[in-house]
Amino acid sequence: MARRTRSPAFTTVLTLIAAFLLYLAVPNLGTAVRAARADGAHGVFTARELTCVRHPGHESCVWIGEFRSDDGSIARPGVEMYGSDRYSNRAGERTRAVDIGLAGRVYGPGGSNEWVFTALLLASGLAILLWQYGGPLRRAFGRRERIPLSDRS
Repeated sequence: MARRTRSPAFTTVLTLIAAFLLYLAVPNLGTAVRAARADGAHGVFTARELTCVRHPGHESCVWIGEFRSDDGSIARPGVEMYGSDRYSNRAGERTRAVDIGLAGRVYGPGGSNEWVFTALLLASGLAILLWQYGGPLRRAFGRRERIPLSDRS
C-alpha cells in the first residue's frame, strides 16, 4: 500500500505556525517560571488607582500603584498588581507583593498561573513539529532489531 505524503505547502504552513508558537513561548519561559514561583524581590504594593476596561458583557480591572521591596532597594511607581480586580484592593491599601523583574507588573506572594498559557504554547509548537518531522527522526534514530514473538523465550 502506498504511503500518503503531505503537501509541501501544508508542511510549510504547519512549520511556520509551530515556529511562531515557539517564538511566543520560549522568550517568556523564564518570566513564567519566576511568576509561578513568586521568585523575586518581596515587598509591599500600595494600590493607588483602579483602571477598568469594559467589553460587551465583561469588565476587566487592575490596580495600579507603587511597589517597594522589603529592604528598600527597589521602589517602582506605576506598576500593576497582576490578578487584581475591582474588589481585591482599595485605594491606599497595602498588600504583599513580589517583583520578578517584569516591567510594569508585580505579583502576589502566591505567584501566578501565567505559566499554563506559556506551557500550552510551547507544547503545541513542539507537538506540531514532532508530528511533522517525528516520523523521519524515529526512523533515523529508532532503528531496533525486531525479534519475532516465536523466538522470544
